[in-house]
Amino acid sequence: MTNRDFNDLSNFSSIWTDSIVNNKQPDGEALITYLKTVHQHHTGFTEKCASTCRDKTGLNSYEWLAEIVPDIDGTRVLDLACGSGPLLKILYDRNRNLKLTGVDISPEELSLAKARLSDESANLFLLKAQDLKTISDSSLDVVLCHWALTLMDPIAPVLNEVRRVLSSGGKFAALVDGPINAAPGYSDVHDLIYGYVKAKIPNYGEIDLGDPRIRNSDSLSDLASEAFPKATINIETNVVSMEGPIAEVTKTAAGFFYASFVLPPEIHNIMLSKLSNLLALKNQKGELENQGRFAMPISRLVIKN
Repeated sequence: MTNRDFNDLSNFSSIWTDSIVNNKQPDGEALITYLKTVHQHHTGFTEKCASTCRDKTGLNSYEWLAEIVPDIDGTRVLDLACGSGPLLKILYDRNRNLKLTGVDISPEELSLAKARLSDESANLFLLKAQDLKTISDSSLDVVLCHWALTLMDPIAPVLNEVRRVLSSGGKFAALVDGPINAAPGYSDVHDLIYGYVKAKIPNYGEIDLGDPRIRNSDSLSDLASEAFPKATINIETNVVSMEGPIAEVTKTAAGFFYASFVLPPEIHNIMLSKLSNLLALKNQKGELENQGRFAMPISRLVIKN
């Protein structure tokens, strides 16, 4: 993990945010530049957020996604947008005879991945998901993507590349946002954070990161069917949550939302105070305790080629 505090925020002004301010849809290159900037300054924050929350069986979202990979020696797996490498590490620890590859657009995230995974564990490449040029046609059995598909635009080239590199009978599985009302209180957290963001950038939300079709199960299924017309497609919903000291829960929950990164520090601190009250658990007298709980919905898209 990085030694940077992922809630020690700067005001990220960029072509991407400037476009939203002017009610214009940013192009794909502006989005990539923005994402690279966020991950340069807050390397490892996705892992911090996602690894903490667990479902009712005790799995975090990385472990739930990893279930898709068969425990068979020699299985060829790509982690698309692998970040700091937690998913690859889970797979390697489970079976060291898997053939693992990871790609990401962030040099800083890949540095963390390389620090935790030896050269023998996985091959790591600095690549865009829209152009997996170092990966051969039909060379993979499984492609995984943990919570990054939501951030990608244009999305069609990504799905085309996944289809190209998958072998016949291969699987593509992606962890994405679940239905907003599937987790208790999640919509309140979302609305609170986006309320502060929209006060600064009114068009944020109407224009957001990535392709909005990924955030809805019906449109996601339609998109997957277009890209993989002969495939079997399934979308499962789950809920992950965490409990702990309220300050820690609040910071981790806020760090899950990319939207919070556009807030200047003084506004971000006010938002954290309001969020803390929202997430704090209450005792039998209705008084706020020093413990908090945050739950969020997740969905697992599985496409069998």
